[in-house]
Amino acid sequence: METAKILLASGSPRRQEMLAWTGWDYRVQAADIDETRQPGEEPLAFVRRLAREKAAAALGFAQPDELILACDTIVTMNGDLYEKPADAQDAREMLQALRGREHYVGTAITLLAAGSGQCESDVCLTPVRMRGYSDAEIDAYIATGDPFDKAGAYGIQHRGFHPAEDFSSCFASVMGLPLCHVVRAARKFGLPEAQETPTNCQLNLSYVCPVYRDIL
Repeated sequence: METAKILLASGSPRRQEMLAWTGWDYRVQAADIDETRQPGEEPLAFVRRLAREKAAAALGFAQPDELILACDTIVTMNGDLYEKPADAQDAREMLQALRGREHYVGTAITLLAAGSGQCESDVCLTPVRMRGYSDAEIDAYIATGDPFDKAGAYGIQHRGFHPAEDFSSCFASVMGLPLCHVVRAARKFGLPEAQETPTNCQLNLSYVCPVYRDIL
């Protein structure tokens, strides 16, 4: 594959913005699938399956020379999943449950070559410790509307709420797109190396990443 032609199977504005930091050309085709968790399905198996199924759902819209990129993100603690909140009370209960505790954010990626069917999947599992924010801070954050489209009812990047503390892992993955994992997997498809990705990611997130060298 001489040029990077990515079909991003996601309607997330955050993922679209972040993918642009690679310098690859891409277009968007959101994938619509049933995201119901199967009985007894482990969290990481669940998120892997959703990423694979989103890639497969986008296959019918792809050109033969395109590489489909699909992603899914979960928040899990003690085996429980914290999905997108249904309403303000649901968001409040999630944030109270996560407060002052460590949980894990798992973001799965699937790359699927439309022409050959070659498929590569990966999961970035990231520990996140939440600070001891107050109930008043929770209510103020909910009032911004930010929690409602996010697993776990929070955005780690939100400057007003800044929910996490002592974070030292892949910030981009918690936002929904572990860029270095994507770049690493893309090597297997012959895509041109997105060499500026770690620099662009850190500059845009105002974050000094301690793990990108190990990932790449």
